[in-house]
Parts: sequence; structure tokens; C-alpha cells
Amino acid sequence: MPSENKLLRLFSWNVNGLRAILTKGFEDYFKECDADFFCLQETKMQEGQATLDFPGYEVYWNYAEKKGYSGTAIITRHHPISVRQGIGRGEHDTEGRVITLEYEKFYLVTVYTPNSQNELKRLPYRMEWEEAFREYVMSLDVVKPVVICGDLNVAHNEIDLKNPKANRKNAGFTDEERNAFTVLLESGFADTFRELNPETQTFSWWSYRFSARAKNAGWRIDYFLVSRRIMDAVSSAEIHTAVLGSDHCPVSIELNL
Repeated sequence: MPSENKLLRLFSWNVNGLRAILTKGFEDYFKECDADFFCLQETKMQEGQATLDFPGYEVYWNYAEKKGYSGTAIITRHHPISVRQGIGRGEHDTEGRVITLEYEKFYLVTVYTPNSQNELKRLPYRMEWEEAFREYVMSLDVVKPVVICGDLNVAHNEIDLKNPKANRKNAGFTDEERNAFTVLLESGFADTFRELNPETQTFSWWSYRFSARAKNAGWRIDYFLVSRRIMDAVSSAEIHTAVLGSDHCPVSIELNL
């Protein structure tokens, strides 16, 4: 990447199965976005099960050991200095949840945070993950600024979901998960959408049940976070609610860095 400042367009989308969304117009949408970086979560595939051929782009993958589960990818116009799959912790690196690309001025991290699941049966593991992931991105932030994007599987505040009272102790809106997100922000990161849109209630995920999307009974659980010291370089943060094909919609930022 050139050393002078450049306006970068970054997108992130939990596609809930890449092979499925490739049949629903993903390639056309990708071309329309004209993105510098397009990060994907929940690709649900193994190596060789799908190919993405976009001239001028490179693709980096992290696959889960379990077939048809989790997985992440980054499609980029910019060849990185280095690439890391995972966070360097064996107990957390079997599900393909993190990819880090290093550039001259920043790290780009895409993440698919574990869901605490029904009856919160995976909440204890989720809390271990939260601390390990926070330590990882803080170690990067010591070196250079970090851009974190992906499905973080938490609605941080009541404004971030349609029915907060009914969901108070459900996965994605427990006190433990919300507090962990607060601690992450307090460790030096900014929630770009909320910083630029402090009073706006917009969602990025809707359950497939109960016609939730038609009723806009959703949650904002997909994020772009940046190191606090580069928040001023973020000129826009958007949630593309009209884009269909998954139970999530894409989110994006523009970054002058």
C-alpha cells in the first residue's frame, strides 16, 4: 500500500454460508461495493469448496476443523506485510474465527466471536475467549493501530436491539457479554458506528423466526472497531440493512489512513 494517506473502503459481512450466498448475488454485490477490504464471517466451508475469483484481489482464509462450521475470509486489494490465522492460542484456534492482515499503518482483524448458545451453555468458554481476544488485539495495538471487524455476537446497549427487556439474559445480551465488550472498548478501542451515530437505532442481524426482519425486530451485533487514536480517520460508518442473502447484513466504514 502507498505510504501517503488513502481513503479505504472496508466492508464486513456474516454471510451465514458462503456457498449459499454465492447463489444469491454475492459476486454482483461485491463488485458494486468497490471495496479495498471485504471481510467475511461464518463461511461454513473447507478449503477448495468454493473459489472467489475477483481480478485485482487476493483472498485469505481461515477454516474451522469442524466441517460446515464457522470460518472467516478477507478479500483484499492490498497485499499484506504478514498474515496470521487465529490468535496464537491453541484452545481458541480450531474454529477458524480470526484472520489478521498487517499493513504499514495498521492491522486489520476480522473475527467471528463464539455464540454463547441456548441456555448459555457456552458462556463460560465465551468469557475465556473474550479475555484472550482482548489480550491479542491489545498486543497488536502496542505496535500500530488496529481495525477490528466482524460478528461480535453481542448487542452492547439497549439501543442495539429491538427488545432489550425480553432478551436481558439471552445469548448476545447477557451482562457478562456486554461487560466484556465495555472492557474491550475501555482498552483503547472505539465503536465506529455508535461514535458517528450516537442516537441511531439500526440493526445488522434478524432471526429467521417470527418474521423478525420484516418487523425489523433485530440486533446490532456486527461491528467495526478501531484503535481510539485513529477514530478521527473514520469518515463514515454504515449498516446496509437493505442487502439480503443472509440473516446478517453488511456493515462498512471509510477510513482515511
